[in-house]
Amino acid sequence: MKVSRRTEYGLRAMVSLAQLAGHQRAVPLPSIAEKEGIPEQFLDQIVAQLRKNGFVKSVRGANGGYLLSRPAAEISVGELVRVLEGSLAPIECIDQQAGDPEKLCRQYGVCHTRNVWLRVMDAITRSLDSLTLDDVMQEELPLDYVPSLKRMSAARMG
Repeated sequence: MKVSRRTEYGLRAMVSLAQLAGHQRAVPLPSIAEKEGIPEQFLDQIVAQLRKNGFVKSVRGANGGYLLSRPAAEISVGELVRVLEGSLAPIECIDQQAGDPEKLCRQYGVCHTRNVWLRVMDAITRSLDSLTLDDVMQEELPLDYVPSLKRMSAARMG
């Protein structure tokens, strides 16, 4: 699964917003854009989508900006990714939003690899749903924390 810039920037912006203000005071969008190095126009579109889906609130006026609509500990990364990215299905035939899987793939009834992709989607979903914005703010994991990344790095160097 490859994550879009929209999702990458959206998650970074939400973590930044949680760090700067939480759900108690508004932060101007330009402050978040500058801190995270995100083009302000693009961030405006992302935040509008997050506002529409109930993750952030906007405040007008001199002290205006955006704030989380609920505490960071109550916002799962999985929720955010599904709103920004759409389905987490790695292939179309297991995407419930794509329509009838039998019409999407002529191998549907006899495909032995479908279970692989269902497991991948389940693992990704469970992993993302188990993390909250608060967890992301608290955790500073080194890149070699994930064993598969460590093996990939070693393989490239050797």
